[in-house]
Amino acid sequence: MSEEKVNMESALGHPVFKIISDVAEEMKLEAYVVGGFVRDAILYRPCKDIDVVVVGKGIDMAIKVAERLGDKKVNVFKTFGTAQIVYEDYDIEFVGARKESYNRDSRKPVVEDGTLEDDQKRRDFTINALAIGLNKKNYGVLLDPFNGMKDIEARIIRTPLDPDITYSDDPLRMMRAIRFAAQLDFTIEPKSLESISKNKERIAIISKERIADELNKIVLADIPSIGFSLLFDTGLLPLIFPEMFNLYGVEIVNGMGHKDNFYHTLQVLDNLSLRTKDLWLRWSAVLHDIAKPPTKRFDPKVGWTFHGHEDKGARMVPKIFADLRLPQNEKMKYVQKLVLLHLRPIVLAQETVTDSAVRRLLADAGDDIDDLMLLCEADITTKDFGKQKKYLKNFQLVRQKLKEVEEKDNLRNWQPPVSGEDIMQCFGIGPSLQVGVIKDAIREAVLEGTIPNQREAAYNYMVKLGTEMGLTQIHRS
Repeated sequence: MSEEKVNMESALGHPVFKIISDVAEEMKLEAYVVGGFVRDAILYRPCKDIDVVVVGKGIDMAIKVAERLGDKKVNVFKTFGTAQIVYEDYDIEFVGARKESYNRDSRKPVVEDGTLEDDQKRRDFTINALAIGLNKKNYGVLLDPFNGMKDIEARIIRTPLDPDITYSDDPLRMMRAIRFAAQLDFTIEPKSLESISKNKERIAIISKERIADELNKIVLADIPSIGFSLLFDTGLLPLIFPEMFNLYGVEIVNGMGHKDNFYHTLQVLDNLSLRTKDLWLRWSAVLHDIAKPPTKRFDPKVGWTFHGHEDKGARMVPKIFADLRLPQNEKMKYVQKLVLLHLRPIVLAQETVTDSAVRRLLADAGDDIDDLMLLCEADITTKDFGKQKKYLKNFQLVRQKLKEVEEKDNLRNWQPPVSGEDIMQCFGIGPSLQVGVIKDAIREAVLEGTIPNQREAAYNYMVKLGTEMGLTQIHRS
């Protein structure tokens, strides 16, 4: 193994590195910055996570460094032999150099003290096995036993040791390899890629939470399709996210086929990712057509149909989020809402845009209308430039109409101008079918533009409706 004698002192510009160096000298311990911070410094990527490997007691050094930093709090994790200091906006973690051995049924290793070389061997990829010396004798010197620098230059993901051992020992590394390929736009070297396919079933021992964390990072990559294509090609996708895998494929009947909804979804996700870094908006792109497989039907007259896929897709979202250990809160409801509504602006863009249709869309989408429009514009994946231009122009007309109607009718996050309580109080009745009928009629009247979105107009309309239904007004507004 070679040691690359490259000076990386410029990467150690923050004063905290000098403090760690001074403490290492005083304690007569070897200390190194390792992993992602080093990789990202070489790639000129910002990184606020600093991992320090100490040949010796990492926790003791962390306590000493914290004192020098003004008695900063040290979070000690004795089980893992690590300690963490949050300083300014940096997260600094200290760990003793170690070597690991694995039991086949768990990704939790048996750990013992080791050398820097042992520690570098246990790293997942060569680009993460780089270290920078922090002692006086090697301050700023890059230690590169596995040619990680060459792999960074060649933009390659490679394991330091036999990939079969690396991935079998800790199968989460398969997800991490794919995630790094997506985040950095690197290529996974062939032997490693083959090994991921060979070891894919081992992903079963990884917690859903850890898989979700890696999936989210893939979704947030600049070009997320790189990661999802690799998950598909290696056979991991059907094991961790079968609903997305089921989108793949084209069925042909009587010479008529439909588009491949898996690759269409990836294109929509990439399109959307050019315009937003919002994780949950991107998840709405991943799931917008998720119900196309179960709603797919062949009609001899019109060909393939997917009627109701938006409604069924919205109903599938909670279970998918639960299965993937994604949050069961407002974020899930937001994705569910965009999946349900994603066809509405498309329909508006294809026909004459009426005020009534726009009012309904505004009332249903509320503050998420702008995100919904971004998703719908990303959903244009036709390769026909003329059609693409026409659709985008139509969406601009829809956007303009949304703006005009919103300014006129104030319908974003719309609530009815009279409530069920108002109706019951006005006519002296309790909860009943009549209350629901009047509420629905008022909503329709506002959305159709029959009455303005104002309390007085809605109240008068309510009295008129109630009187026609045989109710007697006993209370006046």
